[in-house]
Amino acid sequence: MSRFILGVRSKMNLRGVHPHLVDVVNRAIKLSDVDFTVTEGIRSLERQKQLVAAGASKTLNSRHLTGHAVDLAAVVGGKVRWDWELYLLKPPASIMSAGPLSCENPNTAVPWAVPPRVCSGIASPPVG
Repeated sequence: MSRFILGVRSKMNLRGVHPHLVDVVNRAIKLSDVDFTVTEGIRSLERQKQLVAAGASKTLNSRHLTGHAVDLAAVVGGKVRWDWELYLLKPPASIMSAGPLSCENPNTAVPWAVPPRVCSGIASPPVG
């Protein structure tokens, strides 16, 4: 078991996210070797448009719009870190890929392209 817990910011960012995905994130923080924060959960279309305009997203049909996606970032010493080795240990993404509630191809908000994630038990709309 991990010594980490979700902080207030993470819990706020999980508001509106599909309950099964919230369960997956709660399970991940308990098992992770790396502390993490939920940087974003559900997004408004306006926010998604801003991200596309800034080049931070490539689609206006994100699963964030329906509460079927979350972005996670590693936290070390109270600060978000993007060091690759943090994501190669036993990061939330690998934990979210296993177990009864799981995500396929989870993305931890790092700058790499991955196929859309699909969480079992979650009716996730198609991504266009």
